[in-house]
Amino acid sequence: MESFVLGAIQGLTEFLPISSDGHLALAGMLFNFTNKGLVLNVMLHVGTLAATLVMLWSRVRPALFDGLAACVKPALFSTVPGARDALVVILASIPTALVGLALRHSVESWTESPLAVGLGFLATSVVLVASRFAKDGSDEQPGVVGALLMGVAQGLAVLPGLSRSASTITVALFLGVKPQRAFELSMLMSLSAVLGATLLEAPKAFATPSMWLPASVGAVVAFVVGVAALGLLRRIVVAGRFSWFAAWVIPVALATLAMAKAWPHG
Repeated sequence: MESFVLGAIQGLTEFLPISSDGHLALAGMLFNFTNKGLVLNVMLHVGTLAATLVMLWSRVRPALFDGLAACVKPALFSTVPGARDALVVILASIPTALVGLALRHSVESWTESPLAVGLGFLATSVVLVASRFAKDGSDEQPGVVGALLMGVAQGLAVLPGLSRSASTITVALFLGVKPQRAFELSMLMSLSAVLGATLLEAPKAFATPSMWLPASVGAVVAFVVGVAALGLLRRIVVAGRFSWFAAWVIPVALATLAMAKAWPHG
């Protein structure tokens, strides 16, 4: 049952701009979920990775193959759309990795702190409200500096409660990127970030094969819910209603901060 619930939370919140790490941490604190260690964590990410590939394959395929071709012939990075997407992802991955590695050892303790999680949710609320003031853009991709800024935003989203999709999509919108493309680039960037984190954890995770079955259930649930969440997010971003998610995150942030005051957990 725990795997099913956590799979549903992961699939929904990994893509919607409300923070998967924050909601999983909150679920763990409220219901004493153990998260079944690294095995379940890895399998949940496998489920959401699969959902992203299914829903965005038309963008993932050219970014992958054109990007590989551009590594041999760099001129393609400036002329082929798929290669340009690959370049944005590559550039963004640099600050994402640096920020993520710098904060990696602190994140675990913050995940167990209602105050830290509540502040993360509050930051997501601010980001979502701010997105309302971004002007309609017309660009297909950000420039080099813009890609690096999106990477920094994605790296900071290792903080529990701070949403990756909220941060990267909002930065892209302020950089003048079209809403549809902001959504697509955000999801492409998340593929490399989540895949990297998953590969780092996988060797240790699969040292406990007894957890594979419940973790696989969580992965399937995360995949199914993730596909639905991606479709919903795309429609809302394109419709210009991205900031509406603040209506959920603001009350959650205030409730979590109130919990931190009443129940100082760390």
